[in-house]
Amino acid sequence: MHRAKPQALDATRFEQALQLLSQSGRDAPAGAPGSGPWMAELIDALVDLSSRDALTGLSNRRAFEVALAREVDRVARSGESVLLLTLDIDHFKKVNDTWGHPAGDQVIKAVSRALLDCVRPMDLVARVGGEEFAIILPNCAVTFGETVAERVRRRVEGMPIALSAVAGMAQAPAIQVTVSLGGAFAPQWVRSTPSLWQERADQQLYQAKAQGRNLVCLEPTTVSIVSTEEKRLLFETFQSQDHE
Repeated sequence: MHRAKPQALDATRFEQALQLLSQSGRDAPAGAPGSGPWMAELIDALVDLSSRDALTGLSNRRAFEVALAREVDRVARSGESVLLLTLDIDHFKKVNDTWGHPAGDQVIKAVSRALLDCVRPMDLVARVGGEEFAIILPNCAVTFGETVAERVRRRVEGMPIALSAVAGMAQAPAIQVTVSLGGAFAPQWVRSTPSLWQERADQQLYQAKAQGRNLVCLEPTTVSIVSTEEKRLLFETFQSQDHE
């Protein structure tokens, strides 16, 4: 059995890596191919690419979950106020059924751009599902979180989306969509989990949709809700500290 030479394997991998960058609209690394700086830039570009949603360029679910876990841990130690917003596009299936999936992709990209325009550079915006998004806002005061959520809702509601290349239409239409948002602040000084935090935000999202959509529902921050699971985690933390 003949084995491929290591150099040939490396050349193939480099070609595949460069092809991935090209398909995502990124430039190839500068400098001499195979050099140290070239390799470092290539690796950085691939790492960034693996954390991005291919359609929108937003953080993908994997990157979102990593960030969410990091924030849960940080809030437990620092007590900083951090808000998680979950949102999705209302009646998105109707967009796909009426205009087709390419039009649906255009709507998703337009909403993604609107979300980025409504947040700070330090905030993380992610596409976590088909028409589902999430925003993590660190160092977020209650009033600021309410302002951002309402800003997002109003921005999307008032944004005409011009569809292009719609099959069978002589002139591409402009449509409007809305989003529903739910939000929850991470429990301060409490050892929680990403899933429990996200569940709270999702519950508020379900409430916004149940009340008619195109609404913002945030968990009351005046109510300190600590679940049984979080109490257990907190108790285990104290126990481990006692044994140190």
